[in-house]
Parts: sequence; C-alpha cells; structure tokens
Amino acid sequence: MSPKYIDAHAHMNFSAYDEDRDDVIKRALDKDVWMINVGTKEKTSKDAVDLANKYENGVYAIVGLHPVHTNKSFHDKEEIGEEGEPFTSSGEVFNFDFYKKLCEDKKVVGIGECGLDYYRIDGDEKIYKEKQAAAFISQIDLVLEFDLPLMIHCRNAYDDTLNILETYKKVSGNSLRGNFHFFAGNLEEAKRILDLGFTMSFTGVITFTEDYRKLIEYLPIDRILSETDCPYVTPKPHRGERNEPLHVREVVKKIAEIKGLSLEETEMQIVKNIKEFFKL
Repeated sequence: MSPKYIDAHAHMNFSAYDEDRDDVIKRALDKDVWMINVGTKEKTSKDAVDLANKYENGVYAIVGLHPVHTNKSFHDKEEIGEEGEPFTSSGEVFNFDFYKKLCEDKKVVGIGECGLDYYRIDGDEKIYKEKQAAAFISQIDLVLEFDLPLMIHCRNAYDDTLNILETYKKVSGNSLRGNFHFFAGNLEEAKRILDLGFTMSFTGVITFTEDYRKLIEYLPIDRILSETDCPYVTPKPHRGERNEPLHVREVVKKIAEIKGLSLEETEMQIVKNIKEFFKL
C-alpha cells in the first residue's frame, strides 16, 4: 500500500493538537496523506510512539532530543502546553537507555530531531555548544546501532553539524543515513549534504518566499523529501491557520512547479524517496 503524499516531519504529538488531534490525523489519512511525527524530548518522543501505535497504517514516529532542549531554552506553548514558566530552568540530558527502548518499537523509523542550533545561545557559549554536540553524537551512535536514519535539525550551525557527520561518515560509510529537515542552508552546504548521501526536506515556507527556488532547482528530485513541520510554517493558501499534515500537498505542488515536473510525477517520486529512506 502506498499513499499519495507523506509528511516526513510533523508534530501531531505536540500540545497544539490536544483538542482535536484524532480529527486532524483522520482528515489527513482520509485524503491519502501519511505522516511521521517527530519527538523533541523524552515526553514528546514517547507521545509520538504512543500516537503511532493508535493507527494501523499511515502514522509513524521518530524519537530523539532536540538541540534546544539540551540547555535552558525557550518554552514553546505549541509544543508542551500552557504550564510552566516562559523559559525552562534546565536542559535535558540525553538518556541513551530511554531512547534505545523506544527504538525497539516497530513504528519508530528514525532518530531526532537532533543536531545543532546556535540561533539563541543563553549562557556560556562553550558549554552550550558542548552539550548540544554530546547529545547529537549520542544519537548518531543510536542510529548506527539500530540501522535507522537521523532526522537532523540545524540552525545557524551547518559547518559544525556537517563536520561531525563527515567525521562519522568516514568510519560508518553507508550505515550513516540522514535527512536535513527544514533545510535552510546555502548551495555549498547542500553540496556537502549530497556528498554524504543524505537528503533534504522542505516545508510550506517555500510557498511564500522565493529564497529556496535556486536550491530546489539544483537538487536532484530523488534527494528531496516533503514535510510540514506542523503546527508551524503553514503554507499558502492556508497562511494564518494552524498547520497540519494535510497541507503537505501544497509543499509538493510547489516543488513540482519549481522543478518543472508534473504534479503526478513529483508526488510519486517524493513518496518513493520517503518510503525508501525510512524503510516504510
């Protein structure tokens, strides 16, 4: 069985959907849209696995520790609800055994979202970056143990992220696989990612800015994945609404337009890319 679209990076496990989660998921599945819900810390990772197991088909999970949660970080109400202070008091240490246990579930198809994020450094910069790197490296070790791909988050940190991955790639070869989610780097960084054999995914942001056109034109279609990163970055024509997996259709339409390919060809190729990448 194969869907028409797959949202390779969603967050239906976040608090933004507490009131209507099942309705939103059903709306997507009814329109032949599958989804992979991505964890950001222990709770949201466990929630992603539990959610995936509520559905026989079409809903999967990725588990891991987001780099911003390794240090004191901004409290996002869309992610973890209204409770708590505007800023968390401390970060989460990557618990290898906890995530290893989650990876034993058949609905877990990757590790992440993990990586490096230097956008908002709070406190000692050296310690901040060291904590992120330590968690990232632990998650690389975990994907190699389980033969799963990485779902990589990278913001203002492409050189350091790629240096770590290139070092591991020399030792691990094709065993190390990964996708740069919400890719926002430049062409040279994209070339390094292609050299690693990795993929890049794009969100609804490509529907309301031309900043990604030249990059998408350059990338081989078989190295592109589609995602929403919902509840964030809602694509046109749904701007102003909460994002959801169903809207991944708009992302694929825009990729087809930029690449000069038919919508049907683009749909089929991107679904093929995602299914092969995650071994769905």
